[in-house]
Amino acid sequence: MVRVIAAVGEAASSRLGNQLGVAVLLGTVLGLGLWSLAAAAPALSRPRLVDRIAPQLVDVSEAARQHANRRRLDPVPALGRLLAPAVGSTGRLLAALLGGGPDIERRLRQAGSRHSLDRYRAEQGAWALAGLGLGVLLAALALRESATNLLAALVLPPMTALAAAAVRDLLLRRAAAARLRRIASEYPTVLEFLSLSLAAGEGVFDALVRVSRLGRGELAAELADVVVRVRAGVPLAVALRATGRDLGWVPLERTVDHVITAIERGAPLVEVLRAQARDARELAKRDLLEQSGRKEVVMMVPLVALVLPITVLFAVFPSYFVLTSTF
Repeated sequence: MVRVIAAVGEAASSRLGNQLGVAVLLGTVLGLGLWSLAAAAPALSRPRLVDRIAPQLVDVSEAARQHANRRRLDPVPALGRLLAPAVGSTGRLLAALLGGGPDIERRLRQAGSRHSLDRYRAEQGAWALAGLGLGVLLAALALRESATNLLAALVLPPMTALAAAAVRDLLLRRAAAARLRRIASEYPTVLEFLSLSLAAGEGVFDALVRVSRLGRGELAAELADVVVRVRAGVPLAVALRATGRDLGWVPLERTVDHVITAIERGAPLVEVLRAQARDARELAKRDLLEQSGRKEVVMMVPLVALVLPITVLFAVFPSYFVLTSTF
């Protein structure tokens, strides 16, 4: 009887402990949700001067653009404040280990991202922390299955953290490469449109304004940024050079240098742009031929690895069967 009462008490205590753990978890989630809603609600006090001025300067100031988009980009401000120290420390550790600050900034610019280097490192740190949590969970499951998996359990969390950070970097590289490919596909058309506008009697800046207003692609968006800078007081040559340098795409840098040289020396700019457009189309054809050659080599892999061995097997096996069979 005493044993039965003890067993019932142990079962009740374990059930109560499980229910208490679930209650604590649900209460924590509810508290974070309510805190996030309260933090995302508009403030009842008078808005600060920086909050009033930032939306008016988004076209000419990167800091104002980031400040104006802060609430839209951070939908969970309370959770962000809680994890900010850990994410920031992880981002700084990744920056010290991986380095490459200028390369990351150039890839962010090529991808069309408005995020700063610090924000990207924070995102990469968040990815690393998520990978670390997944690794800890997998390690706990491995240790639960067998205690001999101790070495794998120790190695798995840092490996998953590094893999998550590498995946974030890979996504940035792919986004930058995809946007550069879109810019390359729009490049000849934009140059021809600019040459037509110049041939019709418009100036260089007016032609850029027309292309940026009528265009809907990535290169038209970059030219729209040039127009915004010029209207803010930056010289046209400086704005064009800054755009070409920030993107780091060689054909655009070469075209910008030729355009600026033609403007400074009074050369016929229409012929320069048409020549650049022809060169861009020839470059696109050459890239297409190179890509088709690489794809052809890739297409040979299933032929050599699958079809050819099966064909050889069908040809050799009957002869081998006849030679080894006894009559």
